[in-house]
Amino acid sequence: MYLERLLFLITGAFVFLCLGFALIIMASNPAKRPSDQIAPPSAEVADAQRPAAEQSGAAEPAPIDKDAARQRLDRLIVGAPDYDRFFKRLREAFPVEYTAALDMFAARLVESKHEESVDFYVSEAVRLLRQSRGVLAAKAEPDPLTKVFDIQLKVLRAIGEEDPHLCVAFLYGATDQDFARFATTRRPLVADMALTGVDAIASGQAKKIDRAVPTENDFKMLEAALVAKGLGKLEIDALLDGKMPDPPLEDARMCAAGQTYLETLHTLPEAARLRIYGLAMELMARS
Repeated sequence: MYLERLLFLITGAFVFLCLGFALIIMASNPAKRPSDQIAPPSAEVADAQRPAAEQSGAAEPAPIDKDAARQRLDRLIVGAPDYDRFFKRLREAFPVEYTAALDMFAARLVESKHEESVDFYVSEAVRLLRQSRGVLAAKAEPDPLTKVFDIQLKVLRAIGEEDPHLCVAFLYGATDQDFARFATTRRPLVADMALTGVDAIASGQAKKIDRAVPTENDFKMLEAALVAKGLGKLEIDALLDGKMPDPPLEDARMCAAGQTYLETLHTLPEAARLRIYGLAMELMARS
């Protein structure tokens, strides 16, 4: 029973731990989601999506080669210092993935002739790394693994201060244009979220720590701790089982409950907490 509850929590309520950053940025790029990058749009769709200036016969942007595209990307990244930190860390820890990502971005730029936002490039780099090596985060040392969840709490708090409704949507992995607006005004925080993911994956690759699956006692301890923190049955069922009452809990109450969950998880004894963290990272990386 308790494993089933954790599975819901990972795949539902807290799916943002691995996907949240990409969902935030791609919410402002609906035509550029991962599934849309597999095949180009039809000629009719492509023609309809061209800027009006191009459809009216205005000159298209001058073609560029791959080297020129890479130079433009480098300038764009350097011009966003918060994200520049992320790309430098990615290049240091995973040079092959860094090069592959930048080559892909340059190829897109050569093909489309239109520069995409640096936010989109970061989101794509995060997504590609998560797909190729994300499962390694489950094997990270305690500190970098814990920081992945701590930064999510910071993000949830920051959103909750601005908009409790947006906080609940983020908590449950929903996408919205408001997420994009939040991200562009909180680049340092979003960059920290991306960096903690890289650090956890790098640590897991180096240390390869094998952790046992959480026990039923671990989950009982978590639920008892949530009760001790003041959460009632309605909040706990909504968080762990996805059982939202009718009418639903108020946004402010649900947002606060999500923050309490992450705060409480952090207070569990290290062994139990790391077992839950490790399983969460592994399952989310494989989702």
